[in-house]
Amino acid sequence: MDYSVAALKVVCSQLKHAREVQNHSQSSYTLGGILFQRVWLQGVLVSDTPLVLDDGTGVIELSVSRDFLHRHWQPGMYVMVVGGYVVGTGDIPMVKVHKIVDLSSWADREAMWYLEVMEAYKLFYQPLIEDFI
Repeated sequence: MDYSVAALKVVCSQLKHAREVQNHSQSSYTLGGILFQRVWLQGVLVSDTPLVLDDGTGVIELSVSRDFLHRHWQPGMYVMVVGGYVVGTGDIPMVKVHKIVDLSSWADREAMWYLEVMEAYKLFYQPLIEDFI
C-alpha cells in the first residue's frame, strides 16, 4: 500500500467507475484520471456478518482485522471508514479497513459528509480531472 497516495473521499456509487491499473506490482485504481488505492467513506452499517456499509448511494463490504474487533460494530451505527479499496470477487466491492470510527452521536453527520465529498471534488479532484480530459 502506497500511503503517499491520498484516500479519496467518495460515495459508493462513484466506485462503480473505478478502473484497476498495475502500479509497481501493487493494485491501484483510477477514477477520472485520479490514481488511488484507499478510500474514505461514511455511512450506516446494515449488516454485522459480514460488515456492510450503506452510504445511501450503494453498499460496500468492510474487511476488518482483529485490531478493530475490540469494539462491537453493529447494524445502525453511522461510521467513518478509511481503507484499501478492493474489487471483490462477490457482488459488492470491499474495503480493507485501516481506520473505523463510530460517528453515530454526531448530529447532521450524513448531510455534512455529502458536503465534504462535494468540496473535495471541487477543490482537489475536479482540477485533476479537467487536466486529464
